[in-house]
Amino acid sequence: MNSPVLEAIYKRRSIREFNVRGISLEKLHEIVKAGIWAPSGLNNQPWRFVIIQDSSFKEKLAGQTHYGHIVRGANALIAVYLAKDEMYDAVKDHQSAGACIQNMLLAAEALDLGAVWLGQILKNKDAVNSILGLSDNFDLMAVVALGYPLHHNQKSKRKKLSELLLRHI
Repeated sequence: MNSPVLEAIYKRRSIREFNVRGISLEKLHEIVKAGIWAPSGLNNQPWRFVIIQDSSFKEKLAGQTHYGHIVRGANALIAVYLAKDEMYDAVKDHQSAGACIQNMLLAAEALDLGAVWLGQILKNKDAVNSILGLSDNFDLMAVVALGYPLHHNQKSKRKKLSELLLRHI
C-alpha cells in the first residue's frame, strides 16, 4: 500500500543519537500539536506538555534516568503529562496519553527528526516535577527526546502477524 501515514509508521525508529543542529520552536510546536490531535475519551484532552531546550534543565533531568546520555544529547525534550484534574477514567486517559505520544513520534518522523520515548525516567516522576516546577496534579507519562538523527542505521524487526493474531472470526 502506498500511504504516507503507513510509510511513517513502518519507517519510524527510536533514535537515541543526535547531531548538534537545533530544532526550531515551530517544529516543536508542530509535534505537540500532532500530539493533541490524538483521540481522548469524551474529548477531554487531559495531556499537558513541557518543552525543554535549556541545557541546565536537561542536565538536571539526565540525573533522573539511566538514559541520561540520551537526555543530554537531545536537541530538545518534551515532557508529556496528564492533568489529574482533567481525567475522568484512568485507563482511557492513560491510553490517550499513549496515542498522543505516538502521534508526536510520527510527527517527528514526518519532520525529518528523530525521537525516542523515554519511560524509565517515570521511576523519578516526583523529582522531574520538582525540577520543572510542577505540582503533583501533573502525572508524568513520558519524556520524548528529539533531535536530528546522527545516523539512520537502526534496525528493527517485528514478529509475524501469524504469531500475534489470536483469531480471525
